Amino acid sequence: MIDSHCHLADEVFAADLEAVVARARGAGLERALTILAAGDEKEEAQAARLLSLWPDVRLGIGVHPHAANAFAEAPDDAAVRVRQQITRTPATRAVGEIGLDYHYDFAPPAVQQQVFRAQVSLACELDLPVVIHTREADDDTIRILSETPGGHRLRGVLHCFTGGPALAHAGLELGFYISLSGIVTFPKAGELRETARAVPLDRVLIETDSPFLAPVPYRGKRNEPAYVERVAETLARIHGLSADDVRRRTAANFHALFRP
Repeated sequence: MIDSHCHLADEVFAADLEAVVARARGAGLERALTILAAGDEKEEAQAARLLSLWPDVRLGIGVHPHAANAFAEAPDDAAVRVRQQITRTPATRAVGEIGLDYHYDFAPPAVQQQVFRAQVSLACELDLPVVIHTREADDDTIRILSETPGGHRLRGVLHCFTGGPALAHAGLELGFYISLSGIVTFPKAGELRETARAVPLDRVLIETDSPFLAPVPYRGKRNEPAYVERVAETLARIHGLSADDVRRRTAANFHALFRP
């Protein structure tokens, strides 16, 4: 079993990182993909500590859309920063999380799009998958992902998926994976579960997005990778399969995408 998206380099895990890793491994996790904000020295240092505790962890590095405004005058510099950190971080397996978020007004849409495009181009050049964050920007997100430069075949995942059938279909048409988080366990997430039912199991990943979005029955608490088991169990019920089958198949999907 693999947590395909978490934030173990976040400062909220600093005090008990060893225990969090122990619980994850005790729950049967083979590895996790930890997301780093490009240029964040504290996260980079904690990622080094994490790798010393759990060498099978892999990393994604990117400029989140919330941080895009820092590159408003020179959007390509976002990709430069990501490239530099990837170069010194051998455990990196993805560019991300990157994308668009129009829910908050941290950066104008035009700036977000330029920063996003620069990082997509970098992912194509480096032959790395992208980890996509999209919120209230689905049409623009899919359009930019469809404009892959130089004829490259971009691969990636729509992380923490909460969209409807149209977004799922568009992502699948691009060859992307759909990653489900603890949200799929929430009582009011019936529409999301119906959408998940229509996604082929060979295109699904599971994640925690920890420390955020803890699944039932941990909702309201700090999330952590060990809780990804609850996502697997919910997905198993949706598809009428055993949890063991879902754990194996989603882990195989992770390997196919991220080549860890």
